[in-house]
Amino acid sequence: MKVQEKVIVVTGAGGGIGGALVEELVHRGAKVAAVDLREESLAALQDKLGDNAAHVSTHALNITDREAVTHLPNTVLEAHGQVDGVINCAGIVQPFVRINDLDYDVIERVMNVNFYGTLYMTKAFLPHLLKRPEAHLVNVSSMGGFLPVPGQSMYGASKAAVKLLTEGLYAELLDTNVHVSVVFPGATETNITGNSHVKAPNVPTSDSKQPSFPMLKPQEAARIIVNGIEKNKPQIFTGKDSKLMNKLYRLNPVFATKFITKQMKALLQ
Repeated sequence: MKVQEKVIVVTGAGGGIGGALVEELVHRGAKVAAVDLREESLAALQDKLGDNAAHVSTHALNITDREAVTHLPNTVLEAHGQVDGVINCAGIVQPFVRINDLDYDVIERVMNVNFYGTLYMTKAFLPHLLKRPEAHLVNVSSMGGFLPVPGQSMYGASKAAVKLLTEGLYAELLDTNVHVSVVFPGATETNITGNSHVKAPNVPTSDSKQPSFPMLKPQEAARIIVNGIEKNKPQIFTGKDSKLMNKLYRLNPVFATKFITKQMKALLQ
């Protein structure tokens, strides 16, 4: 689906990949309903957009609040008159600890934001997308959604749920006008740990290594995602690390698991 002159809803729009997606979409001629938990993040986004802010409406909303999400489509329709696409980009990580040491309230928060927030948005907007001549639903999973990452097991479980939910929707909507994509970002330069209220792990200098692949800029990730939307790709991988680990895990899941466990070992000490 070409995004020009389309209205796209983006969650997690206050920064990171979500914010970069808003910029990329507006640059390509789309109008955007930017959704984020924090009013101040949305205000900063509008300042950054400058004159292009006229093409963006902002909506401060907690996507884990099902009732609030239920009312969001009408608010977007009042602002733009239509809705042609939804990109569920909002997400949080967990503290870098093992499941055995993870509190239940953290587990519930991760699942509520990453999975239920995505589900609520999908359920709220899908009836409206089905009425459009062409529409697109995009859910952002993670490299951790297909590959076990120790210290992020609950985060991975929530993103794996997003993966299967999206793939199920793809199958269910094959005969409709709604395209469906799932995104698997690799390592990206965002402040997801800070936004998740998670302290970044301290890696001993002796254990630190240059990553095999440089971290992707959020602007580059956004460009890849929008390109994938315009090509109606069911799966979109951003970053060489995501592409490589997807292939490796499919070929030899045990080797891939031991490989990523070795890479994460220092973060869990």
